[in-house]
Amino acid sequence: MNPLVIAIPVIVILAGIMLFAAARRRDTGEAIGLLSRETVKRDQGEPAALAEQEQRVTGREIERAAAAESTGEIEPALEPQLTPYVPPDPETIGVTRRQFFNRSIVLLMGAALTTFGASILAFLWPQPKGGFGSRVRLGNVEDIKTEIADADGFLYKAEGRLYVTDYPEAALEKARNVYTQPVLNAMEVGLSVVYQKCPHLGCRVPPCFTSQWFECPCHGSQYNNAGEKKGGPAPRGMDRFATEVSGGVLTVDTGTVIQGPPIGTNTTGQEAEGPNCVGSGGH
Repeated sequence: MNPLVIAIPVIVILAGIMLFAAARRRDTGEAIGLLSRETVKRDQGEPAALAEQEQRVTGREIERAAAAESTGEIEPALEPQLTPYVPPDPETIGVTRRQFFNRSIVLLMGAALTTFGASILAFLWPQPKGGFGSRVRLGNVEDIKTEIADADGFLYKAEGRLYVTDYPEAALEKARNVYTQPVLNAMEVGLSVVYQKCPHLGCRVPPCFTSQWFECPCHGSQYNNAGEKKGGPAPRGMDRFATEVSGGVLTVDTGTVIQGPPIGTNTTGQEAEGPNCVGSGGH
């Protein structure tokens, strides 16, 4: 797997944690000295509670006080009953305006980082099945041959970036000495499947309908209608794809590119059937 696929989400998560921690520190620092509503209420109610306690003096206490006064003894003062301290609940501490904005900024930045990370992952993640780079179902073999005839011998399939042409049955014996079975699967039902890209420098190779060859307009490489090299600077014939025929339906695996045949391969023996569209071997 691409290391970026792992590294980017890790960076995004760490950045979010750092932002949250920084905001939390600021919130904690600014909260020092802030009293909870519960503490303020208790502080405000304490004088009233003491006054009520002073009013609740029993007759026996009055008698002891009078006896102490007559004998000259001093009655020890009553110790006030203090309310035990209870730590305020952090949830009840009020949120200041500054804290509110700090937390809002952290949430917005976290959402932005998450969206950015998700978009990067979506860009780097393998594309779903369908189109070039996946298995492309071209259709029924007989229907494909009809389409080839309607396209003057060269059927182009944009979803697979490939051409399909007729392949003569008489050439199969030679083909089996050159091509692997994934390529032969299409040839054995009378079809040749080639990648559109020239193996020289990657230009798209169009067909020449007068010569019935593939002829590259960039540097003049030429190939017969089976994609076997006939001339020009290309290092080999046109590249192929792995093919499969099941139930009369041709499927091409455009994710598996197979190098074209070496120079000198000519299984079909096809020569130019008319004028060439580009000069042979030109640069």
